[in-house]
Amino acid sequence: MLSRHVLKQAHRCPGAARRAFATEVVPPAASSQSSPGPAEASSPRSEKSTEKPRISTAIILNRSPILTKTPAPLETAFYSYQARIRRAISNPFPHDFYFKQGSLLQTRFNIEEREREKKAFGPRFLPPEDVDPEKAAADKAAVEQLAQQEGEGEELAPRVHESDLKGDVKSLDRAGDRNLYLLLQVEGNGKQSWRFPQGGVEKGDFLHQAAQKDLWAECGQHMDTWIVGRKPVGVWKPSSESQNPIFFYKGHIMAGQVRVDGKSVKDFAWLTKEEVGTRLDAEYWEVVKDILSDS
Repeated sequence: MLSRHVLKQAHRCPGAARRAFATEVVPPAASSQSSPGPAEASSPRSEKSTEKPRISTAIILNRSPILTKTPAPLETAFYSYQARIRRAISNPFPHDFYFKQGSLLQTRFNIEEREREKKAFGPRFLPPEDVDPEKAAADKAAVEQLAQQEGEGEELAPRVHESDLKGDVKSLDRAGDRNLYLLLQVEGNGKQSWRFPQGGVEKGDFLHQAAQKDLWAECGQHMDTWIVGRKPVGVWKPSSESQNPIFFYKGHIMAGQVRVDGKSVKDFAWLTKEEVGTRLDAEYWEVVKDILSDS
C-alpha cells in the first residue's frame, strides 16, 4: 500500500506522482528523438558477433625410430664390465655332457666360446691354443659351412643407411635411431614456406576427422597412418588476425610414402627435431618445439 505522504503529493503534483509510481511507459517516439535505440547502438557489435571464427587442424606425422639408440661410451664400458663379472662368477658350461666328444657341434661351441672369452676379457687373457694350424683351419671351415646350412651367420644391415650418406631427406630409412617428422613446402602470398600438413575444418566434421582428411588431401592416400587420440596435443593462435587458429594432432606412419601433387604442395621432407627448427618460422617453431621428441 502507498503511504499517506505519497498520496498527498499525488494530489498536489500529478507529474511527481507519475515519477514516484514509475509506471508510465515512455512512448517510442519520444525515446527515439532523445537517444538512439539499443538495436541501433549495438549494431556494430552484433555484426561482429555473427562472424563465425574459422579453425584449422594440422598433423605432426612421426616416423618412430627403427633402430636402437647408439650406446654412449660410458654405457658401452658398463655393459662390458657387467659381461666380465657374469663370466667370472658363472659356473663352467658342461659341454662334455651336451656334445659328443670330437663332434662338429662341440668344435663349433669351443670356437664360439673362445671368441666370447676374447671379447669379454681381451685377447691377452686367453692362453695360446695347442692345435695344429691345418686342423684349426679345417674346423673353422666346417663350422662356417654348418652355419650356412642352418641359416646362421648372416650379416646384419649397417646402422648407417645409404640415404644418410647421400643426404636424402625424403627417405624414411634415414636416421634410423631418431624420430622423423613430416614437413611440407607450400607456396602462398608469393613466398614459399615449410609447415606440417594442415587444412580447414568442414561443417559436421570432428577435429580429428578433419585432420585425417587434410593429411590425405595434401600427402595422398598411399600411406598407412594412425592418428593418436581425438584430442589435440597443442594449439597455435597466430598474432595475425588473417590467419586461423591451428589445432595440432599427433600421428604415426606405419607404411607407404608421401606423394604430393606439386601444385599446392611443392615438396616434402622427413626431418629430425633439430632440422625441423631450421625450416619453420620462429613463431610457428615456438609452438611446436615442445611437442617434438629430442631423440
